[in-house]
Amino acid sequence: MPRAGLDREAVVREAVDAVDELGADGLTLALLASRLGVKAPSLYKHVEGLDHLRASVGVASKRELATHLERATVGHAGADAIRALADAYRAWAKDHPGRYPMTVVAPAADDAADVAESERLYRVVAGALRALRLEEDAEVDAIRALRACLHGFIGLETAGGFGLPDDVNRSYALLVDDAIASLERRAANAATPAG
Repeated sequence: MPRAGLDREAVVREAVDAVDELGADGLTLALLASRLGVKAPSLYKHVEGLDHLRASVGVASKRELATHLERATVGHAGADAIRALADAYRAWAKDHPGRYPMTVVAPAADDAADVAESERLYRVVAGALRALRLEEDAEVDAIRALRACLHGFIGLETAGGFGLPDDVNRSYALLVDDAIASLERRAANAATPAG
């Protein structure tokens, strides 16, 4: 008999918490069942299996990150919007070390929810770059460059790659300032007619 109140949403919610504690590779149906106080086979009433559950956690993580970034960038424009987005991105990634890697993966083409949340994340980042007035191809390039820049720093930071005593926050702020300056230069060059 299924545990009262246990449904797909509750299972995914518990999986989300487990992934942040243990990492995506640490999530198993047996572990999740134990955390929920049920036997592993009963989870199949709510999810199709471990891969499906991990995909659901990825979608939920992208949704939460997009919401977090939207809130952080409201009321900001130009360089301030990019800086607010970058700071919120880093904070969320550090607060959710297990789920963060699931947000940087391209969506599964056959998963409508994953595609929708990935597109939403894209729109949030594009919104922060709106003041640059980039053409579509240039916008994609700018978003890729910004994501790579932030992800590289965050990846090194969360892996313990910054052992020097210098202020890591200062280094991050300088990285973001450099990224903004580069994006602004690129936008200015694209807007200047060749002559």
